Amino acid sequence: MFSESADLYDVLYAEKDYDAESAYVADVIRDRASAATTLLDVACGTGEHASRFTNAHGFRTAGIDVEPALVERARGKVPSATFTVADMTSFDLAATYDAVVCLFSSIGYVRTVANLRHAMIAMARHLAPAGVMVIEPWFEPGAMDDGHVTCLVRDRPEGPVCRMTHTEIDGRVSRLHFEYLLGARTGLTRLRETHELGLFTQDEMMDAFRHAGLAHVELDIVGPTGRGLYVATRT
Repeated sequence: MFSESADLYDVLYAEKDYDAESAYVADVIRDRASAATTLLDVACGTGEHASRFTNAHGFRTAGIDVEPALVERARGKVPSATFTVADMTSFDLAATYDAVVCLFSSIGYVRTVANLRHAMIAMARHLAPAGVMVIEPWFEPGAMDDGHVTCLVRDRPEGPVCRMTHTEIDGRVSRLHFEYLLGARTGLTRLRETHELGLFTQDEMMDAFRHAGLAHVELDIVGPTGRGLYVATRT
């Protein structure tokens, strides 16, 4: 998914407020499990949230991501944490954690309701009996505009980077077509990626939690970034 843009990831999201988001989620976790000490970050990206969970909030942290280049960057940022290349729909770390989180709407990358259930089961399998699962959702059906175009420009030491995004809605899948233009003294470089994320209803999300054995599910409709936050426990 980020095979073309891994080197650009931290540049593109440099203005994301990882400090505030991590603090928000840490408070949610400890409000429900005050003694929580271990945390698994599913779809951890380059480890920006994991770094703060570890260094600012005192969790012993692990992370997984399907993109090897992102995992390699996370390892460099948080040497005390354990990061593994794995698919969120099928991973098995042979360990449990007091908190399992999946942020930045990464759950959308599972694409289908069937895969959503698989991912929930995999995450619940890694949750301690009194643990807390926290998932930041992607958009629901009908919430995104087909044909929407955005442009993001960031500076790098080598030169500026521009990312244009065209959104395509195909039934229950949102398809984000990214085109990157990188400028440097040696010339211009163009890259392309397409990301596909499933559009799940609240009922589908709730059902997937319960299917995974998490009986108590709350939805914070705002969450750390305005996209909401699902918080689930076994009882």
